[in-house]
Amino acid sequence: MKLAFFQRLSQLCSVLLYNAYLAGFVTGSIYQGPFKMIPCPGFNCHSCPGALFLCPVGALQFFSAYGRYYLSLYVLGFITLLGAAGGRFICGWACPFGFLQDMLNKLPVKKFRIPRRLEYLRYVILAGVVCIAAAVFKEPWFCKIICPAGTLEAGIPLLLHNEHLRQMIGPVFIVKLGVLFGFLAWMAVAKRPFCRVVCPLGALYGLCNRLSFLKMGFDKKACVYDGACAPVCPVDHRMYRDDPNAPRCIRCLRCRSVCDPGAIHVAVGQSSDPPRVSR
Repeated sequence: MKLAFFQRLSQLCSVLLYNAYLAGFVTGSIYQGPFKMIPCPGFNCHSCPGALFLCPVGALQFFSAYGRYYLSLYVLGFITLLGAAGGRFICGWACPFGFLQDMLNKLPVKKFRIPRRLEYLRYVILAGVVCIAAAVFKEPWFCKIICPAGTLEAGIPLLLHNEHLRQMIGPVFIVKLGVLFGFLAWMAVAKRPFCRVVCPLGALYGLCNRLSFLKMGFDKKACVYDGACAPVCPVDHRMYRDDPNAPRCIRCLRCRSVCDPGAIHVAVGQSSDPPRVSR
């Protein structure tokens, strides 16, 4: 599929672009230049040695914890702007951690479905951990305990480069390693578990799906209900059964690329009704 190739290429480019500070990988240092005030569109740890941009989730809880709420509003406004344009389009096309999950899920192991009810947990984490807990307890708990991207992209590389940091390893980092390896194993046996169950950034983008300028549309009359779109969906979304613009959909367009009857389409603007065919 041509679209699948371009989606993978876009994901790979996002990995390289977000982490283009090559000197950091050599020296074990963290980039502190002007780009660090620009939020990263996808989920990528700002403490990764190669990271050029600011992690929006980390920034939201850090600024909330330490009282710089005007900066939190700036980051939230940036996320809202991207969400208003394409909803969860970033999740499908420009998220390094989404790319990692897609790749791990290709491993030839038995697969399991994620119960739909678990997907509501990401809103609990967004509101309860990223926002409320950070403001009340003055600690960025999501980054400190939960975030597997921080451990994989920042914690492990920085420890490998800096001997004095290895002397500071304690119970918290051991817990973070356990969380990381638990997620990596889950990613191998289920489709995008972090995106669907945990990711606060995806939760924010998902809230914009129904209101965004770019929408998904579905023509019930054109669909032959052969289920061809189901196996290619990275988040187990069913266009023929679910709301085309549900917060779950990451707008990867893979379902559209395999829909021979053309029942799935992209709607631009306010309407997601089926496109009219001129006679």
